[in-house]
Amino acid sequence: MTVTRQQPKPTDDGGRVVPFPSRGARTSGGTQQRPQSFSSPDETLAKYEGGEERDDTYRHRMMVNLAAFAFIIVLALAGVWLAIEIIQMRKNQDCILSGRRNCAPIDLNAPER
Repeated sequence: MTVTRQQPKPTDDGGRVVPFPSRGARTSGGTQQRPQSFSSPDETLAKYEGGEERDDTYRHRMMVNLAAFAFIIVLALAGVWLAIEIIQMRKNQDCILSGRRNCAPIDLNAPER
């Protein structure tokens, strides 16, 4: 009597690849049809290709960005200056309202007359 041994089935732990239909695929009929509004990638990318003439849009955009950055810096500095002035005015007002005298700061480096 001969004994036959069965081979163990290999386990597939890697998972399965599920094919998804493309965006333009239609479920009925089984054929892929593209919508009429879609054109080939070559046609859509052709309008972005550089031509013979020089295009300065990148330079213009960088100059506008630089001007906007400078404006933001000036605006931030003006805000800091304004905050410092408001703090100084509040201190002077608190000094005066508390009944003290000589609340104004004295400049010791003032030029002599």
